[in-house]
Amino acid sequence: MVDGVPRIEAPAEFLTALDSLRGHAFRRELHISQIPPPAKIAPWAVALQAEVNDSLKLDPDFYRGNTRFVLLYDPEGQPAWDGTMRVVTFTNAPVDSDMGGDPLLGEVAWAWLGEALQAHSADFYNLSGTVTRNYNETFGGLYLASSAIDLEVRASWTPASADVSAHLTAWAEFAGMVCGLDPEGVTSLPRRIEVV
Repeated sequence: MVDGVPRIEAPAEFLTALDSLRGHAFRRELHISQIPPPAKIAPWAVALQAEVNDSLKLDPDFYRGNTRFVLLYDPEGQPAWDGTMRVVTFTNAPVDSDMGGDPLLGEVAWAWLGEALQAHSADFYNLSGTVTRNYNETFGGLYLASSAIDLEVRASWTPASADVSAHLTAWAEFAGMVCGLDPEGVTSLPRRIEVV
């Protein structure tokens, strides 16, 4: 009891899922923290967010994007989920105008998610979501007129088991792809190579 209110223990399946989220190490550009989960969608939930930034001090000049991972649990299940658990993600990243104007950008970004889930053997079903390009134009004010394109990917899927560790790892890899990080272990060549 807490302050005269009976304490309700979390279901074992949800506790198993929580345990599978603990103890992961991520690449240094992902600055991950726990945030309050959305209310009223499911009786039990946990949420993580990450700023993707090349700087350890989160310097705005090195910002690459942000992302969220939410695990929802309803012991009664929900028809739209086709199960008792649902992973919900949101990733947003600025993209350059060449990439932002590519008509295949949405399909490619969506394919990255499926590839990341499969690469980490994250068994899932009922995957759905949207890929959106936002064109923002700035006029007047303190800054020179400019435009920016943001890529947003919203997705959700039902994990096939309570161990969601592979789903978390796949989410981190997918966020890195959307935010323009090189695959781990790969170094990009400079744009200009000098002849010696």
